Amino acid sequence: MDYRFSDRVKKLKPSAIREIFKYASDPDVISLSAGNPAPDAFPVDAIRKCSEELLREQPIDALQYSVTEGLPALRDDVSTFLKQHCGIATPGDSILITSGAQQIMDLLGKSVINEGDTVVCEEPSFVGALNSFRSYNAVLKGVPMQDDGMDLKKLEGILKSDSKVKFIYTIPNFQNPTGITTSWEKRQGIYALAKKYDTLILEDNPYGDLRFAGERIPSIKTLDTDGRVIYSGTFSKTISPGMRVGFAVGGNALIQKMVVCKQGSDVHTNIWSQHVIHRFLHGWNFEEHLKNLQKIYAKKYAVAEKALNETAQSLTYRPIQGGLFIWCTLPDSIPMMEYCKKAIQNKVCVVPGNAFLTDSSKPCQSFRINYSSPADADLARGISILGRQAKEWPADQQR
Repeated sequence: MDYRFSDRVKKLKPSAIREIFKYASDPDVISLSAGNPAPDAFPVDAIRKCSEELLREQPIDALQYSVTEGLPALRDDVSTFLKQHCGIATPGDSILITSGAQQIMDLLGKSVINEGDTVVCEEPSFVGALNSFRSYNAVLKGVPMQDDGMDLKKLEGILKSDSKVKFIYTIPNFQNPTGITTSWEKRQGIYALAKKYDTLILEDNPYGDLRFAGERIPSIKTLDTDGRVIYSGTFSKTISPGMRVGFAVGGNALIQKMVVCKQGSDVHTNIWSQHVIHRFLHGWNFEEHLKNLQKIYAKKYAVAEKALNETAQSLTYRPIQGGLFIWCTLPDSIPMMEYCKKAIQNKVCVVPGNAFLTDSSKPCQSFRINYSSPADADLARGISILGRQAKEWPADQQR
């Protein structure tokens, strides 16, 4: 049969990262490509106990339909945590529990993007978000990343010249894929420009609680006085990505429109997961759990940093203070895509940097490493292979 796809999805391509997973599933391959948390970061015993208690004490609540907005007790938990831990408490805001933070990108896009509208993104940026915005036929305009965040002059240039900008998408903490943390000055600047040109901000913060060095920087959402910032959070990196529980915080009218869109998508987020997370937050010391995660990632990053410095001097990389990713750059003489393909042949998977661009056909010399999920020995060996491959790149295959 000749399938006639909608105009909206005709140009969508499979996620480069998900395609790489096909190679990464080979047990002989060292996967430095997935954005997975460290295996020892999962609170398995606590989740097991919470699940047993839930099915013993509230089995029907865990198995029955629930409200689209999310478990009220969990929404209260999120509100309390954001207020106490992050200083986020914008009057007039509501909270929506979502199927992971990825769904927030989709629901916001569905709620506000018309075909041909513009979404301003960091360049490079999270491919999952870019694909969500593309699915609504948005025009993506990238703002180059500097060491402390987006280039504000370039950002204002887009906002000033394009009246169809619907929102600015930013990952201020340990950005995916570059690991960059946006400075407080630039966070203030992004908010000021959004206010000046009357546009929304989608602040995506999946990695903020994984800071293992440096000082915490307040969220852009703490500046919000008029419901302009939609804050995207998740328990995927702090408890479990497989449970698929995220949360959106934003102006009540916008959140209610996202609720309506969610009703037509999946009715509500997995209610068993919501109950388990609620019990975990009350039955276990979440702050201590976060400190333990930070220790785990500090140790794993030290392994990666040592390997990069000792066995991969041909690569340059951006030091990080948290999150899950390291952004590595090749010498100009080595073609990045050929290098990444060669790495797969050498049983190491990384993600080509152009996958994170608003236009994946643009040239790019960087690639992304996930240091968190491989075993330490595999992590060091994989980086060593990458370093040796760059050092020994054949002269006749250079640019």
